[in-house]
Amino acid sequence: MGIQKIVSPLPGIFYRKPAPDEPAYKSEGDTITQDDTIGLIEVMKSFNEVKAGASGKIVRFLAENEEAVMAGQPIAEIDV
Repeated sequence: MGIQKIVSPLPGIFYRKPAPDEPAYKSEGDTITQDDTIGLIEVMKSFNEVKAGASGKIVRFLAENEEAVMAGQPIAEIDV
């Protein structure tokens, strides 16, 4: 079907890991389902899960771990 972008639902800090000493939720090349968590957005010490929203394979992340993102900003691309 093609490339689809996963966008940040909120402005905040994007985290690819649930905690600093844990592995990333997902990596480039991983197969995902629409309900998979790919990261977290922190807004004022509140952490919100970012769901994939579609099934496919992660092509690449467009936001780095601990990067500030805006609502609607693409954070990853998936091949659906």
